[in-house]
Amino acid sequence: MIYLDAAATAPVRREVLEAIWPFLTGEFGNPSSHHGMGESASRALAAARRTVAGVLGCRVSEVVFTSGGTEADNLAVKGIALASPRGRHLVLSAIEHPAVVESAEFLQRMHGFEVTVVPVDATGLVDPDEFAAALRPDTTLATVMTANNEVGTVQPIAELASRARLHGIPFHTDAVQAAGWLPLGLDALGVDALSFSGHKLGAPKGIGVLAARQRLRLEPLVHGGGQERGARSGTENVAFAVGLATALTLAEADRVEAAARVTALRDDFIRGVLDRIPAAVLTGHPSRRLPSVASFCFPGTSGESVLLQLEERGILVSSGSACAAGDDAPSPVLLAMGLAPEVAQTAVRFTFTSSTTQADLVTASASLEASLTTLHALGS
Repeated sequence: MIYLDAAATAPVRREVLEAIWPFLTGEFGNPSSHHGMGESASRALAAARRTVAGVLGCRVSEVVFTSGGTEADNLAVKGIALASPRGRHLVLSAIEHPAVVESAEFLQRMHGFEVTVVPVDATGLVDPDEFAAALRPDTTLATVMTANNEVGTVQPIAELASRARLHGIPFHTDAVQAAGWLPLGLDALGVDALSFSGHKLGAPKGIGVLAARQRLRLEPLVHGGGQERGARSGTENVAFAVGLATALTLAEADRVEAAARVTALRDDFIRGVLDRIPAAVLTGHPSRRLPSVASFCFPGTSGESVLLQLEERGILVSSGSACAAGDDAPSPVLLAMGLAPEVAQTAVRFTFTSSTTQADLVTASASLEASLTTLHALGS
């Protein structure tokens, strides 16, 4: 099988498995326990936090370990909004992840917040002027994802964050898909809070990070023993925190070379698909996109049918966000970009790891052409 669904999840790296194994076996102590085993776990957790802070360019005290990207997004949006005295207004883009969208809708429904959704253009980009026009004196938080999980479009985060900063408005970015491909420094991006997930990088599922500037108050979502400096109670997942730090270190060490190599493979793949299948529609920005994402619509077909045909040929891909699995409604992201519903339902997303090869993508391109030929012959 050729795995081209890395935006859904990536395989756990061997180095990560080796790093976490001791903390699942002999060193399994609770980091809050005041004995040797607990103190050993506490030191490992602190080391993992220092590693993450070093990559993100933030203080150790600004790193909060969570159960994943979804919880990190929820903690950012709800936590910052509910703790802020500024007002009850949120700004977000039209193509945010459901974790951000539904958090905003919760605040709107349960706490009386107003939500302004900034549109995107046909490539999925937010216009900085339209974003700035949406900001108000009572805006509590603005949030725009670094790179979209469905089409790969990379936003001008530094510019958007600077517009928010002019008004003293906290800015959060969901960097789940950007991790491992783009720089994540909080200072370089100019953001106040950033979230990402370990399992996109080669760590196990079930660990993520919210990095939030110390000056920001966070209302916790989970109450209890006050772990994670009061931001997220519950016994810390030491093993997976170590795994995330290991995966992030490995990804950062290879990031520049891997991004350049995979970008070249991606562009060759896109050209190959468009040459083989003239009716294919590339979605997302043609150049401002993640190295790892090539997404298309194939009008006149069904995205799920293409998916099944490709799997029969040994190619594993996705018809969109894995977080919307089982939902056959058109993608809100593609609709926000102006695609007709019947076209949006034909979407297929190919996403790559740093180990994806040219041979993999040549095979995938040929298999895609064969799959579409079969479907057209069947009339579906």
